[in-house]
Amino acid sequence: MRKYLAFILLSGFVFFLSLKSYSQTESFFKIFQFPADKIPRIDGNPDDWDMVPVGYVVGSDQLRDDEKKHSAPDPGNLDVKVKVGWVKGMNKLYFLYEAYDNYWDFSQVGLHHDIFEIVVDGDQSGGPLIEQFHPNPELNNSWEAYFNYHGVHAQNYHIFTPAEGEDWCLAWGSQPWIKELPYANAAYKYDFRPGESGKLVLEFWITPFDYAGPEGPARAVESVLTEGRDIGLCWAIIDFDDVNARGNNGFWNLSEHHTMYGNASQLRTFRLMPPEEQFRKKIEAQWSFKVIDMDRRMVAFQDLSAGKINSWKWDFGDGTTSSEQHPVHAYNKPGRYIVTLYIEGPDGTARLGKVWDVAVRSGRLDRDVKSN
Repeated sequence: MRKYLAFILLSGFVFFLSLKSYSQTESFFKIFQFPADKIPRIDGNPDDWDMVPVGYVVGSDQLRDDEKKHSAPDPGNLDVKVKVGWVKGMNKLYFLYEAYDNYWDFSQVGLHHDIFEIVVDGDQSGGPLIEQFHPNPELNNSWEAYFNYHGVHAQNYHIFTPAEGEDWCLAWGSQPWIKELPYANAAYKYDFRPGESGKLVLEFWITPFDYAGPEGPARAVESVLTEGRDIGLCWAIIDFDDVNARGNNGFWNLSEHHTMYGNASQLRTFRLMPPEEQFRKKIEAQWSFKVIDMDRRMVAFQDLSAGKINSWKWDFGDGTTSSEQHPVHAYNKPGRYIVTLYIEGPDGTARLGKVWDVAVRSGRLDRDVKSN
C-alpha cells in the first residue's frame, strides 16, 4: 500500500513538473517596442515600420480557416502580414495590417464586408466577453448582459477593410467611444475599387481596457502596458469574395478556437518586448519617487535606470546624498527640491535631474511643534 501511495505521489509530482515545464516554454508572439522618438504616424504609410524585424511579423502561414472552406492559405487569394507595436509609458497598441486580396468586398454598409477582427484582453483576465456567452444562462443574449458585460473586460473590434462611407470599425459592445480619439485612430492606403484585387495598408492603434463600460470613459480603467508583460490578443480575417453571396469565403483565425471572438481565454499570448539592441542606450539614468509619509516628509526613490550599473549617487537637493540604489529620504524642511541621480558602470556615466518634481509640505508634526 505504501509503495502504491509513493508511486501516486511521485506520478503527481512528475505531472506537476511537466505542467510547469510546458508553461515556461509556451510560445508567444512579440510586440515591438518603438523608441519614444520613433512613434509610428497613423497615415497609411508603412515606412515607419521598416525598423521592425521580420521576427515580429505574423503572416497568413500562421492562420487557419476554421470553417474548413480552405485546407491551407493561398497567397493568390488572400495574403496578410501583421505587425504589432507599443511605446513604453503609453497604454496603446499599434498595428500595421498589410493585405493582398483577389476580391475586396466593401460596397455595402454592414457586416457583409472584408473584416479584420481583433480581440484584446490587456490583463489576461480571460473568460467570455460577449452577451451570447454570459456565464449566467438567464442573461444569455439579454440587453442587461449587452450593456453591463459585452466588451467590458476585453474588447472586440471588427475593422472594415477598407471603410468607405462608414466608421472605420465596429467596437462590438455597448461602448463605441473606445474606437474614437483619444482612444483609437486609423488610416488606410489603397487604390482598388469594390470587387477588384489589390493591396491594402491599414495603420491603427487602440487602447486596451481592463474595464470599459457603456457609461463612457469616466469610470474606464486602461490596461497598463509594461515591458515584459504578456497580454491576450488574437485576430481573424473574414474574407468575402462575392457581394451577392450569403456567406464568407473563409474565417482565417490565429487561434485554434473559432469562438475566440467571444472568449478571451482562447486568445494567443503576446509579449511587450524591450527595445531591440540598436535602440537601447548602453547606460541611461531614470528614476521615480513617491511621498510615503507627508507628516515626516519621507520620500521613497526608485532607480529605473538601464544598462550595467556599478554605483549610484543620489543628490536629494537639501545638501545630503545617498549611495543606495533605492533610498528612502526624510526632508527636514518643507520645500521644492532639485533631485539628481548619478550612475556609473562599465559603459560610462549618466545622470538625471528633476527640478521641483519632489515637493514636500508642512505636515501635522510641524503644526504640533508650532502649537507647543
